[in-house]
Parts: sequence; structure tokens; C-alpha cells
Amino acid sequence: MAYLDKLADINTSILDVDGVLTDGSVYGHADGSLQRKMNVKDGFAIKWALIKGIQFIIITGGTCEGVKKRLEGLGVQHIYLGVQNKKELFNQLVHSGLFDPHHCLYMGDDIPDLACMRHVLLPCCPADACPEVLAVSDYISHQSGGQACVRDILEKVLRVQDKWNFTDLDQ
Repeated sequence: MAYLDKLADINTSILDVDGVLTDGSVYGHADGSLQRKMNVKDGFAIKWALIKGIQFIIITGGTCEGVKKRLEGLGVQHIYLGVQNKKELFNQLVHSGLFDPHHCLYMGDDIPDLACMRHVLLPCCPADACPEVLAVSDYISHQSGGQACVRDILEKVLRVQDKWNFTDLDQ
């Protein structure tokens, strides 16, 4: 089944952070804190998709509280930081009934994402993902990580579901 045929069935998006929502760069400060840069176009798309009924789950090995605050500010409720074994958490969330992998997309960019990506309806990745992730992805964004690759796939999902419309904003 081509990726376009899968978009109508998506109700959950699982996203990695570093290399997907960010370009993978980390800025180190003298106090030891780290800073990441996120794209506001991804942020708008996440917020709009949440309004339109798409659930989000963030699974990242990173521990940046700034990332958590940014995503919470967008309305994301399921944020898992510092995850060492993404597949173990993925399985726990499936068994808890939080989401159905047959209605889920997963956007990852590197080796730790592979095990989860193999078990969702729509595995996808940014253009600059590692070769192993590119090989298992049904959709490869034309955008790199941190450059609105999340907006790219969410816009496609919402357009197919006739939810990428803004007429109610005019009121």
C-alpha cells in the first residue's frame, strides 16, 4: 500500500526530537546546559493537528526540559524524555491502549527509532535520516530534520482527511 493510501487512517503521530523536530544540533552553554532549535512551522502543524484530533506522542533519548516545555505549550500531553529503549516504551504504550500502531505514523531519523518504525502503519523520516531509517520509511520528507519535515507529513495527513482548512479561523 502506498503511503498516500495510509494517510486517511492516521490518528496518532509519534515523533522523535533530535534530528526530527530539531536539526540535530546541540548548543552547549558554559553552565553545562544544552539548547536545541525547533521550527515554528512544525509547531503550528502540531498545534493544528491536535485541534483536528490527531494525538501526539514524543519519544526521545534527550532530556531537555526546554523541549518538554515547548511541546507542552503546543498542547502535547504524552512526552517521554530520556528514553533508552524506545521499543520497550512503545510496547508498553500499545498494551496500555494509548494508541493503535495500525493508525499511527512514526517519524524518526536514526538507529534508535528503527524498532518502533517497523511496527506502525506509516514509518516516515526527514530527508537527512540515516540510511537504515531511509530504507524502512514509506514516506521520506523533502525537508531535513528541524526544517519543517513534521509540518510536511502532518499537512499531508490533514489534507487527505479534509482537516487542513482554516475557514473557522475567519470567524
